[in-house]
Amino acid sequence: MIYNMVHNEQDAWDLAQDGFLKAWKSIGRFRGQSSFYTWLYRIMMNVTIDSLRRKQIAGETEFDDSIALRNIDPNSVTTPRTGLLPHDKVTGDEIRARIDAAITRLTPEHRAVILMREIDGMEYQEIADALECSIGTVMSRLFYARKKMQSMLKDVYENL
Repeated sequence: MIYNMVHNEQDAWDLAQDGFLKAWKSIGRFRGQSSFYTWLYRIMMNVTIDSLRRKQIAGETEFDDSIALRNIDPNSVTTPRTGLLPHDKVTGDEIRARIDAAITRLTPEHRAVILMREIDGMEYQEIADALECSIGTVMSRLFYARKKMQSMLKDVYENL
């Protein structure tokens, strides 16, 4: 999860170490209201997001939500067109690289929910618990993150 957020192996190891150290120091505050996994995941996610904020990594094409929504067609197609097979146009590796690049350009909050839901397969409640926010906030962040990615990757799915 950390590596998917920072895309740098050394930084990921450093952040994991920081997260485990923070968890070790605060183990006395673990109340058992959630699973240990969720508690530890929340710590790791918070350490990662805090690090990204400190480095001010917002991505070069990040959108201002008030501006971005004007550029997103609410009726736009969200599935690839039929026609040529994907390997005829673009290889899976190229598509994956474009998706990874788009994820990197999201804000840390939007990147976190996309990775938790789409990569880690977590349920909305698990994400809400891990991020200490409401399910509505998770749903909202997922909606905007998906719309931003849709906008960034429009040329990919239109050419498939």
